[in-house]
Amino acid sequence: MSDYRPLTALPPVPGYTTGDVLVLFGELFGRGYANGLVEEAKRLGMTVIGTTVGRRDSDGTLRPLTAEELTEAEALLGASIINIPLEAGFDMETPDGQPSIAEQLKKAKPDEWQQVSFSAEFIAKAQAAGQARFTANVAQLATELERRIPAGANLLFAHTMAGGIPRARFFMPLLNRVFKGTGDKYLPSEPFWQSGVGQLCDASFNEVTADTFRYLLDGTASLRQRVTAGGGKVAYTAYGYHGTGILLNGEYRWQSYTPYLQGFAKMRLEDIAAEARQQGVNATVFNCPEIQTNSSALFLGVELSLYPLLHSVRNAVGAAAAPLEQRCAELLQEDTTLAGLLAEADAYLTNPLINDSLEFSGWPQHSSKEQMELMLATSNRLMALHRDQKQLVCAELSRLVFRATGRLIVQGSWSSQEAAVWLNHDLIAQLVADQRGADLLD
Repeated sequence: MSDYRPLTALPPVPGYTTGDVLVLFGELFGRGYANGLVEEAKRLGMTVIGTTVGRRDSDGTLRPLTAEELTEAEALLGASIINIPLEAGFDMETPDGQPSIAEQLKKAKPDEWQQVSFSAEFIAKAQAAGQARFTANVAQLATELERRIPAGANLLFAHTMAGGIPRARFFMPLLNRVFKGTGDKYLPSEPFWQSGVGQLCDASFNEVTADTFRYLLDGTASLRQRVTAGGGKVAYTAYGYHGTGILLNGEYRWQSYTPYLQGFAKMRLEDIAAEARQQGVNATVFNCPEIQTNSSALFLGVELSLYPLLHSVRNAVGAAAAPLEQRCAELLQEDTTLAGLLAEADAYLTNPLINDSLEFSGWPQHSSKEQMELMLATSNRLMALHRDQKQLVCAELSRLVFRATGRLIVQGSWSSQEAAVWLNHDLIAQLVADQRGADLLD
C-alpha cells in the first residue's frame, strides 16, 4: 500500500445487532486498543468470542490455558474464550531437534550483536514449523466457530496480533539503545535493522504482525462461505500504524514516531488486506493513532503526538471538552498549566529536526542521533511535569483513543471498501462531537 487514505467522515451506522458475533483473534492483555473493540461490540449487543495465545511450560511446550488461567482470561475479557493456543512466531521452534532461536540466543552477548546470525536454512525450517503449528490451530479454531456462529448471524473477525521480538534477553539491551539510547549509548536503527539479528526481528515481526492475518483469512474461508450463503455478512479488521494526522498550527499534518521498525510488517499487513479485497473479501487495516501502552516504556516518545488530540477535541466540541481538559490538568504539577504542556508538545512536533525529516513515501524512517535526543529529552521533560509518573495525561488521552477507534473500527467494518484507512485525530474529534460518540468524553 502506498496511498494515504484518511477517513474524513464518520462511517455509516452499521447493521450489527444482537446475535451477531465479534471474534477477537488475539488474546486480550491489560488495557489497549482491543478493549475498545470489545466495548463497542457489547454496546451493540454482539456476542464476543475470545481466543488465547496459550502458555509455555518450563520445558518450552506450548499448551492451552489451565482451568484457572482460562477463568482469569475470560473474566478479563468478559466473554468466553476458545482455548486453542494461537501463539504466533517461530522463535521457540526446534526444527530437526536443533535448539530454538530463543535457546541459542541465551549464549549470545549483546555487545557482539554484529556477529550473531542464523543460517537461512535454519530460519526457513523454523518458520515452516511455526506456520504449520499455527495454521493447524487456526483450522481447529474455525471448526469450533462453525459450532458457535448462529445461522443468519453477521460475523466480524478482529485481528489484534502484533509484535514479534524473539523471546531472548539478548535483545533488551540492544533495543534500549535503539529506542532510548543517547550519547555513547545511542545505536542507530538502520545498521541494527540491516544486521543478522535485525533481519531476524524483521522476519519475526512479519510472521506475527502480518502473516497471521493471512492465516486467519485462509483458515476461515469455509466458515466465511457458510455465513454469507446463509445471508450474513463477514468482515475482517486489523490494527495498523502508518503515522497519524494531528492538528498543528491550525492544520492537520501526517506525522510518525521514529524509528518505527515494526512499520515494515504493518505495510505487509496492508498488502495482505489488499490481496483479500481483490478476492472479494471485506478486509481492512485501520491505521490508528499512537497510544500509551505497556510497551511504551521501551518506545519512549511515542506518546508525544497524543497531546494535540486535546486541540482537536476542543475545536470539535468547544466547552464540552472542559471535563476532559480538567481531568488532564489535575494530573499536572501545581505550577504547570495544560496550555504550557501543549505549547511545548507543539514546539517539538513542529521542530524542523522532527517535522522536516518525515516522508510518507519513505516510511518507516530510521533514526538520527539528534532526532532521538530531542525526542527523548522532550518526552522526559513533559512527563516530569506530572504529579505522578504513573498517572499521565497521555494515559487519559489513550483511553479516549482506544475507545473511539474501537467504535470506529466496528462501525466502519460494516461498509468499508478500502484495504487500509487512517483514523486520525480529526475523525476521533468528529466522533465525540456526534451523538454516536458523545459518551466517550465521560
